[in-house]
Amino acid sequence: MAPCTLCSTSFSSQNTPKQPRRAILKRPKTGQAICRECFYLVFETEIHHTILGLANQERRRTEEKMPAHDHDATPGMMFKKGEKVAIAASGGKDSTVLAHVMTTLNERYNYGLDLYLLSIDEGIKGYRDDSLETVKRNSSQYSLPLKVLSYDELYQGWTMDKVVDNVGRKSNCTFCGVFRRQALDKGADLLKVDHIVTGHNADDIAETVLMNVLRGDIARLERCTEITTGGTTSGSSGIPVKRSKPFKYAYEKEIVMYAYFKKLDYFSTECTYSPEAYRGHARALVKDLERLRPSAILDIIYSGESMANAVKTNVKRPTQQSCLRCGSLASQLLCQACALIDGLNAQKSSSLPSKVHTCGADQLCLADLIRHLLAYSIFGGMQGYDINT
Repeated sequence: MAPCTLCSTSFSSQNTPKQPRRAILKRPKTGQAICRECFYLVFETEIHHTILGLANQERRRTEEKMPAHDHDATPGMMFKKGEKVAIAASGGKDSTVLAHVMTTLNERYNYGLDLYLLSIDEGIKGYRDDSLETVKRNSSQYSLPLKVLSYDELYQGWTMDKVVDNVGRKSNCTFCGVFRRQALDKGADLLKVDHIVTGHNADDIAETVLMNVLRGDIARLERCTEITTGGTTSGSSGIPVKRSKPFKYAYEKEIVMYAYFKKLDYFSTECTYSPEAYRGHARALVKDLERLRPSAILDIIYSGESMANAVKTNVKRPTQQSCLRCGSLASQLLCQACALIDGLNAQKSSSLPSKVHTCGADQLCLADLIRHLLAYSIFGGMQGYDINT
């Protein structure tokens, strides 16, 4: 292959040209032919710029037609020095590379972060139990403390295997997404961390933008394209927990290449239940577009950001309150997780108790009525589910 295009344009500290190394790969993101060492450096530097808040700044200057000096101030780092940060770890390529890169950059640039691994056991036999072994090895490899929470202990014994047995494969990802988000918040509370970082990459975000557009859910575009969310009354016990995506502009292919060339220890098996997910159709579309135009992934993200900004003033977010049952944040009397659990329990029993309710009253209280209505609507009029009980 040709000489590395980055080596051939770089200079040493003595300002003399380096002998360019041989290029061994072509970057999916830019098409540059580069060597392994330059790939490591440019990949890590781009993540560092995202953390600093510098990523995408030049594009904004061009779009807004403003001079550079109007934007000279850095929008702000993703983290504050001394923050306790939990890395959401699944053992897959994204979270493993995230753990490696966060550890590397934290030392290289002196972020001053206290890093942890936080993993959720959804209860999928033959998948999550195996991937958790990878997470445990990562914990040892990077000297990061690990906390594991399970759906079984958090959600009245409902593992994903049991959920699928009851509702089938078609809507199981809805349950898993709600449960997982809340489980991460609960884990953050237990670890008393200030910040959660996830391995969502550019491909993931582009897929989510497309899914929201195809469903006509434009109001969700702001949240899915924001690089950091939360930080104000998030978490399951009122503790502000921010969530950030350092890989927002990192291509999935480059994450895989980084893991491969670095020989990182990660779990590569796909979730048993994911092939049935609606996201799979959006993923296929994104891949098709990327083949035609490599910049399509970032173009979709930029379009999502623009649409989110256009409708931001017209979107009214629901008022947050504490769930009556578990205390987690909720926009209704019950959080989504508790409502889903009620629906699962109701479907499992096929009928509701005649007079005994969660508050101890012998009549149906308002909270129970709303909870039962939520469960009833979620499961679409289950057989034997009598709301008048």
